[in-house]
Amino acid sequence: MRSAPSSKLAPNLQKPGEDMIRVFGDSVPAMSRRDFLKLSAGLALLASAPRGFAAGRGKAPFRALYSNDTTNLLACTSPYHQAKQPFTPQMLEASVDEVAGKGVDVHLLQPGLGWIPWWKSKVYPAAEHYRWYEQRTGKKTDSFGAYLLGGGDMVKVFVDRCRQRGQRPFISLRLNDAHHLEDADSDAVSRFYVEHPDYRIGTDSRKWDQRGLNWAIPEVRALKLAFVRELAEGYDIDGIELDFMRYYSFFQLDNTTTSQRADIMTEFVRNVRQAIGPNRWLCARVPCELSMFDPLGIDLPAMVRAGLDMVNASANYFTVQQSDIAAIRQQVPEAAVYEEMCHTTWLGKSSAKGYDDFNFRRTTREQYYTAAHLAYARGLDGVSLFNFVYYRDHGSPVGAPFSEPPFDVLERLHDKDWLARQPQHWILAQGWGNTFGKAQLPRNIKPGGTMKFAFDMAPPAGGWKRGGRLRVQCQSSFEDARFEARLNGTLLAPTDDVSEPYSNPYPAMLGQPDELRAWQLAPRVLIDGSNKLEITMLKGGNPRLMFIDMAVS
Repeated sequence: MRSAPSSKLAPNLQKPGEDMIRVFGDSVPAMSRRDFLKLSAGLALLASAPRGFAAGRGKAPFRALYSNDTTNLLACTSPYHQAKQPFTPQMLEASVDEVAGKGVDVHLLQPGLGWIPWWKSKVYPAAEHYRWYEQRTGKKTDSFGAYLLGGGDMVKVFVDRCRQRGQRPFISLRLNDAHHLEDADSDAVSRFYVEHPDYRIGTDSRKWDQRGLNWAIPEVRALKLAFVRELAEGYDIDGIELDFMRYYSFFQLDNTTTSQRADIMTEFVRNVRQAIGPNRWLCARVPCELSMFDPLGIDLPAMVRAGLDMVNASANYFTVQQSDIAAIRQQVPEAAVYEEMCHTTWLGKSSAKGYDDFNFRRTTREQYYTAAHLAYARGLDGVSLFNFVYYRDHGSPVGAPFSEPPFDVLERLHDKDWLARQPQHWILAQGWGNTFGKAQLPRNIKPGGTMKFAFDMAPPAGGWKRGGRLRVQCQSSFEDARFEARLNGTLLAPTDDVSEPYSNPYPAMLGQPDELRAWQLAPRVLIDGSNKLEITMLKGGNPRLMFIDMAVS
């Protein structure tokens, strides 16, 4: 249950008016009252934009999308950034260069967290923000802010470099990011956020789902739309991505209905389409699980009718192979649909309060290839990469050993035929424990108990010809435990071989022999579609199942 809202947060009942004029306060306005009145009038016109604005243009032709969160430039140690080195535009250019010629069609830049513009903004200029920030906190900004205050323009640098390197430049705008909003002195906190605490979803800033802003309030949407408009008008970008996943909380659910949430978000998509015009691509980064759609106000068919071209189906921070991508494909056959993949499949426990203070299991080449193969087999148009560079040294040392990202993977993700000929590594991990769905893992099992799991699998070209192995990994040692496994009703033969099925250069969080059990897989037991796995515990304690994989060719 979320905290009870004030009457001012009643769903979608406010009208743009005097509060919109006071968005940034009186003493240090981010734009003049006259300019904000013009913006308000413009938004009223946008509300009448026709449905299906971009209808008839055809699907987006892209196969591989690549996301760049910008913050990695300083967070990660890389060939172009050493620890504590301040930001330079050459770092941003190098981040475009390192994926050039590797099959990336679209490069999506996230210029900051979505509340402080990392571009030349008239809606909320850098000079206004950082003057207010320094007056309020007594602190100086970081090197990103210093670059902006010096007249730098990250988006222009990015767009120009993408044009030079043969990549289509998109801007990915985080719609309700909650990173660092728990810290009132963070330079990620905007004046709009501070001066309107009543616009927040809840009152507990320690909780991700409460510290974002309430999208039932028109002023919240108006500000984000103003950012979209100036990005579209000021830069030669090929598209905009609306990121619903940072953070996936937009409404006070007890105070809004399904239809109200969907109407608000669909209207926002329609207004964005009007703002960016008919010739740019409009993408939405949305959950890959349908259970998340209603709370976020996502009605994909309605959004496509309103002008959405592309759907980027995301598991938030993880590579997953078991999701609702096939159902999403069926919902919007006319849109281009992509499966997002990330650098990790499973996170360890946090070692301290803060960010990036955990170990994580890396996604391997075979796991990327298998996920991409399944996406194409289920009718998707391509794949996307998120947080791909975070194999690099960043955050706490607990995440070590670090390495360079496997950039060679990118070169193959567009090639459906090649992917269909590769050895397969099917995985099921803890992954994203989404708030509104029930994950298959982790789960505890007791003696006499049976756990059931589903694996959507697609055969390679020519079908499965050779056998493989099924493995189950528990959280800790379970040497005395005995299990049996059935796949699609067939009892599997156990094997003592619990080794990694493929060469794995990433040792973090791999199972130890006493944490693993394995069984032989015969090709004949596998089916194209949902494979039903049953794990029964014959004797032992109460182990916690954390990771399951199947390796087959």
